[in-house]
Amino acid sequence: MPQSKVKLTVSELKRQKSLLARFERYLPTLTLKKFQLQSEYNRALRELERAAQDVEDLMQEAQGWVAVLNEWPEIADLVETRWMHTRAANVAGVNLPMFESVEFEKVPYSLYDAPVWVEAALEKIRALAVAAIRKNIAQKRAFLIRAELRITLQRVNLFEKIMISKTRANIRQIQIYLADQQAAAVVRGKIAKAKVQARAQMREGAF
Repeated sequence: MPQSKVKLTVSELKRQKSLLARFERYLPTLTLKKFQLQSEYNRALRELERAAQDVEDLMQEAQGWVAVLNEWPEIADLVETRWMHTRAANVAGVNLPMFESVEFEKVPYSLYDAPVWVEAALEKIRALAVAAIRKNIAQKRAFLIRAELRITLQRVNLFEKIMISKTRANIRQIQIYLADQQAAAVVRGKIAKAKVQARAQMREGAF
């Protein structure tokens, strides 16, 4: 698609200057948002790293329970999530999920049939479930921030390297053209004045 040429008029010059002022006002806001998002993204990555490490540590601890858990597989039926509490937090214009808590169903079981270690094992399994949920939420936070950061970087580059640069070039082009037109008008005026004076002198010489 061919690019439209800028109009070389005074009104277009005013319009381009107005656009430039608007772009230059908006760019610092975008740049600030970019830095905020970058900071939040780095923080989200650290949170994700900690959450992943928590899961890894609990998984390592769970290895010691594998043998005894296999002795009573019914324990898997005793861990059931009732609901998960989260809240939304607006960070640099992005709504992010924040972990609050997890509630588990109190599934009844027979104290006579269950092994003596069942309660301790349930605590370990629930802790692992909470850690996994925290990790999942941290992954989602990092993904959302990274997506918004990518869009913001594109907008900063668009304003900084294209729109502002192009508008300044348009202003220079119009200013040069108008200056040339003004200079040409001055020259034409002087020529016309010289012709008028020459004709006047010729009339005076005729008398």
